[in-house]
Amino acid sequence: MPDALDPAGPKYAVVVHSRRQPSQRQERPGPAGGRPTAHSAWRHAQRPGLRLRYASYDAGAEFCRRCGVGISSEVMDELGKADAILFGAMGLPDVRQQDGREVTPQLELRERFQLFASIRPIQQFEGIPRTLRSGNVSMEVIRETTEGLFAHRNDPIIVPDQSVTDRLTITRATSEKLFELAFDRAKQHRAVGGQGKVTLLDKSNALPSFVFLRKIFDEVATRHPEITTERLHVDTASMLMILDPDRFDVVATENLLGDIVSELAAGLIGGIGMAPSAEVGVDHALFQPCHGSAPDLTGQGVANPLATVLSAAMLLDWVGQRRADDRATAAATAINAAVSAVIRQGPHTPDLGGTDSTEDVTQAVISQLSPELARSETRRS
Repeated sequence: MPDALDPAGPKYAVVVHSRRQPSQRQERPGPAGGRPTAHSAWRHAQRPGLRLRYASYDAGAEFCRRCGVGISSEVMDELGKADAILFGAMGLPDVRQQDGREVTPQLELRERFQLFASIRPIQQFEGIPRTLRSGNVSMEVIRETTEGLFAHRNDPIIVPDQSVTDRLTITRATSEKLFELAFDRAKQHRAVGGQGKVTLLDKSNALPSFVFLRKIFDEVATRHPEITTERLHVDTASMLMILDPDRFDVVATENLLGDIVSELAAGLIGGIGMAPSAEVGVDHALFQPCHGSAPDLTGQGVANPLATVLSAAMLLDWVGQRRADDRATAAATAINAAVSAVIRQGPHTPDLGGTDSTEDVTQAVISQLSPELARSETRRS
């Protein structure tokens, strides 16, 4: 049941990986990158002068092991009532569906709530060594998330031992929403000194579906003549992200291509432990780290919580904009500044070259929040 902290405030839903029964706690520990990092993120969201109503729900691979589904219909209904969802990593390599695929309740949530786009910020933080030839990387990969090569993922497999076909679907309605979002994000970037540029990634030299995608992009681009545009084949773009990442600002692309390219881009800034994301629709939004559950780190207490913390900041910023709530926006700004300070000064988890724990990093970010919020309140007054 929700913990009612402020009846007048927003209600948020927090989804974490499956709870274990007491008898299972030792023999089946949960994913290191799921519940611990989600709880770390929520502690940050609760601290900065903003009282939230929230509920924590059970879902994921361990839940599927016990109950046979990755997420229940009852939880789905409850999530539909929330302003936003903070979603923890929740996969386990030994828990699979009958057809061999991983348990992925986040895909069910995308389809249920029509979360058509994933916004994945790629930001170089001071304090993390630059990789390869990356400069001051600052881009967003906007990935379509309801169609493309995922559109028919639930099609029946007729003769699995002979042939399997996955179909790629591009629709005008969803593509127009995706590109309008991309151009809007580019305008926001330009307003604060960014490039104000949208790059389309496709494979239009080989596949008719991508020819259609590029056609729609060109049409939407004519409505935003003040924004610079670029069109690249995804193979060329992958090379350029390594050789010249500074050329990218907002990158828009199909579902599978975006899934791959966004993780390539995360490698430029220290890895997916630093990569948050927002999956947005017209009426709903879900926020989650780009990384998986890191079961190999279970019990060690060293999973990097920062991607989930940054996802919580994106949640607060999104709600603040939709509700015109300066408190939520200020809290998001404070969390981002606190994370930047900790990355610059330490502590760091092992994936960033340090030896510190999840709890060390969590406490360090929390300790940064009070002065950041004080400065924020001074600026607002």
